[in-house]
Amino acid sequence: MTHQPDLTLGRRAMAMIEDLAQHTDEYGRLTRLYLSPAHRAAADTTLEFMRRAGLRAHIDALGSVVGRLEGANPEAPALLIGSHIDSVVDAGRYDGNLGVVLGIVVAEALKAEGITPSCPIEIVAFGDEENVRFPTNLSTSYALAGRYDPAWLDGRDADGISLRDALLEFGGDPLGIASLARDPARYRGYLEVHIEQGPQLEARNLPVGIVSAINGITRARAYVIGEAGHAGTVPMNMRRDALAAVAEMIGIVERASSTRNDTVATVGVAQVQPGAINVIPARVDFTLDARAPDDAVRHAMVEDIVTECEAAAQRRGVSFTIEPFMESPATPMDRNLMAQLEEAVRSLRIEPMRLASGAGHDAVAIANLCPAAMLFVRCKGGISHNPAESITIEDADTAARVLFEAVKRIVA
Repeated sequence: MTHQPDLTLGRRAMAMIEDLAQHTDEYGRLTRLYLSPAHRAAADTTLEFMRRAGLRAHIDALGSVVGRLEGANPEAPALLIGSHIDSVVDAGRYDGNLGVVLGIVVAEALKAEGITPSCPIEIVAFGDEENVRFPTNLSTSYALAGRYDPAWLDGRDADGISLRDALLEFGGDPLGIASLARDPARYRGYLEVHIEQGPQLEARNLPVGIVSAINGITRARAYVIGEAGHAGTVPMNMRRDALAAVAEMIGIVERASSTRNDTVATVGVAQVQPGAINVIPARVDFTLDARAPDDAVRHAMVEDIVTECEAAAQRRGVSFTIEPFMESPATPMDRNLMAQLEEAVRSLRIEPMRLASGAGHDAVAIANLCPAAMLFVRCKGGISHNPAESITIEDADTAARVLFEAVKRIVA
């Protein structure tokens, strides 16, 4: 008779994820934007999860759900565990949510085994990691690090609703934001479990991996202006075609990122004007998203892209303007916490693998508060931000057990 592994922790995590997936702002697909009715419902559900696990829990002034398990020494620096419960539009169900529920599962497992941690453990479900609804940057996690930008409150969504008004409607408190900042002396570290959102673990047939660093990100808007003309009457050598120029620039972006190690760059949005089939494009606005685990490499890549795009614009008789609007530095993970995760992985007889994260995470913000580390979980096809996002119960269980072992080592 074949021995079946005990997947209790994985099944528990999956059940909670299924409950959270019911909360959406759009019928037929999962969309849960910051401070929306679905976010409020998911926050209330998460609050109930935490309280049932024996945590003292509340929803804070910015809508994050915070649960606390007291330790033998309530004054000892606490361990933070967290991730987010907001989503992109038409999302998968594991991005962010997995890290939140695994923190709760670990709290339940500690209680079930009669283990009292030496220090408090706080579990946080952040609400604004995806930054889809408002022009923010990890606002709910930066609040804990004492770096909330008050200008975010005046940002507006696509319907013209300000973050401040949405927060009040949610039940939050703009005047309570400053008090959310934590004292760095009161925290020993932060752990976050997240699906990989890439194919490397699957390619190596590994269920989990340890994040070495989170890529730095440069984002910019670019504007190329040429001249409209009749598509049938203007000779090719006399055109100032903005879209043709941008096509060359996209090639520049692709070459600049593919000829360096561990760099990626993307033109994700391009808006063509006037956008008629028989008119030469007069203007194209496009975006640049450039990422690398080394800031110096990223900055050099962006500089090369800008220089080559300027040269292409000059050759083609068009103007080129670029305006950076976001700079997020690369965030190396803490060596000591990474070592604890590696030992936990080895204890389950799994080969530890280190890999960089190409996506941003709440750990970027919390690293300004205390040491931070992340565990990645294999996801099918590396697909994320997509309804096809998928992990197995077995991998969820493995991640839960790795986190459990690491937490026991840290709070022993």
